[in-house]
Amino acid sequence: MKHVTEKREYTGDYPEKRLYLPGPTEVREDVIEAMCEPMFGHRMDRMTDLYTTIVEDTREFLGTDQDVIILSASGTAFWEATTLNLVDERMLVPTSGAFSERQANVAERLGKDVDRLEYDWGEAVDPGDVERALETGEYDAVGVVMNETSTGVRNPVEEIGEILGEYPDTYFVVDAISSLGGDYVDIEGHNVDAIFTSTQKAFAMPPGLAVCTVSEAAYDRELERESASWYGGFQRCLDYYDRKGQTHSTPAIPLMLAYRKQMKHMLEEGHRARDERHREMAEYTREWAREHFDLYPETGYESQTVTCVENTRGIDVAETVERVSAEYDFVFSSGYGAIGEESFRIGHMGEHTVESIRELTDAIEDVADL
Repeated sequence: MKHVTEKREYTGDYPEKRLYLPGPTEVREDVIEAMCEPMFGHRMDRMTDLYTTIVEDTREFLGTDQDVIILSASGTAFWEATTLNLVDERMLVPTSGAFSERQANVAERLGKDVDRLEYDWGEAVDPGDVERALETGEYDAVGVVMNETSTGVRNPVEEIGEILGEYPDTYFVVDAISSLGGDYVDIEGHNVDAIFTSTQKAFAMPPGLAVCTVSEAAYDRELERESASWYGGFQRCLDYYDRKGQTHSTPAIPLMLAYRKQMKHMLEEGHRARDERHREMAEYTREWAREHFDLYPETGYESQTVTCVENTRGIDVAETVERVSAEYDFVFSSGYGAIGEESFRIGHMGEHTVESIRELTDAIEDVADL
C-alpha cells in the first residue's frame, strides 16, 4: 500500500488554546520560560546539579525511599523497560481498556507469556480475580494500569498491592502515566516495585520525560537476570546516577530545567494538597456529568484526573469538541477509539482548578445547548 504524507509547514501562527485533555495539559509560563537557558554540556557539573535536584525533589514529593529514574522518553519506555527487567517468562496483566491492553501487547511483543484478566471497557479490575490468578500459577510480575485513560477508570492498585505483599517473588508494576502527581498513592505501603509516569500529565510539565521509581527488590531482581533493557535498565541508570549524578545517555536538558521549576511548585503545594485539589476537580466534573449525561466508568472507580462522560444525550461529540475549540479556545477530548462518539473525556489534572474546569463545562453547555 502506498502512503503519501504531504508537508504541512509549521508557521507558529496559531491561536492559543487552553488544554483540558487527558494530557498534555497546561504548563505554567515560568516553567516554559525555564527551558530558555543557554545550553550546557550534559557531563558538566551544572548537569549534576540539575539532575540530582530533580531526582531528589521527586523522591521528596512522592514520599518514597525508592530510587528514581528520569529519562528522556515517553512513559511508554517504562512499559518495555519494566517488562525486560523483571519478567523472565510469565506476566499477569488485567485489561480493561486501551492502555492496559497495550501494556499486555508490549509484553507479548517482547516475547513474554501474558495471562490477561479481561474486563469490559468501563469496568474496574477486581482484586479478587488477581488473587485467584496468583494462586494458580507462578508470575514474574503483575502489571496494572492505575488510571485507564481511555475509560476514566481508576483501578484499586492499593488493594491489589496488598495481595502482592503475599507473593514477594512476583513484582508489582504500576502504570500511573495519567495519574501520578494528581492522585496520591503510598508506593512502599502498597508493595509497588515500579511505578511510572509521563511529565505531560498530572505533573503539568512539557512532554518528553518519563519518571519511574524502583524498589530495592526490583533492582536486585534485574541483577540476577542475564538480559535487561539497555536504555531503561535499572542497574545502568541507577549505578550511573550513584557514580556521576547524571543520566547514562544525553538527556533533554531544557525539559529537565522545566522539570526543576515545576517540581519546586509541586513541593510547595505538597503531595496531599495536590491530591485534594484534584479530588475537588474530579467531584465537580462528575456532578456536572451526572446532571447532564452520565459517567462511563463503573461506579466507585472513577478517575481523579480524567472524567470519561457517557454520551447519553446523543450529542455529536466530534462537532461539540470542534465548536468549543473554535468558539472558546478550549480543547477537550472525544472518547477513545471505538467509544469515540459514545463518550467524551475531560482532563482535570496538573494546574487546573475547579474554577477553570467550570469554564469548560459552561462552554460545553452553551455549544451543546444543554
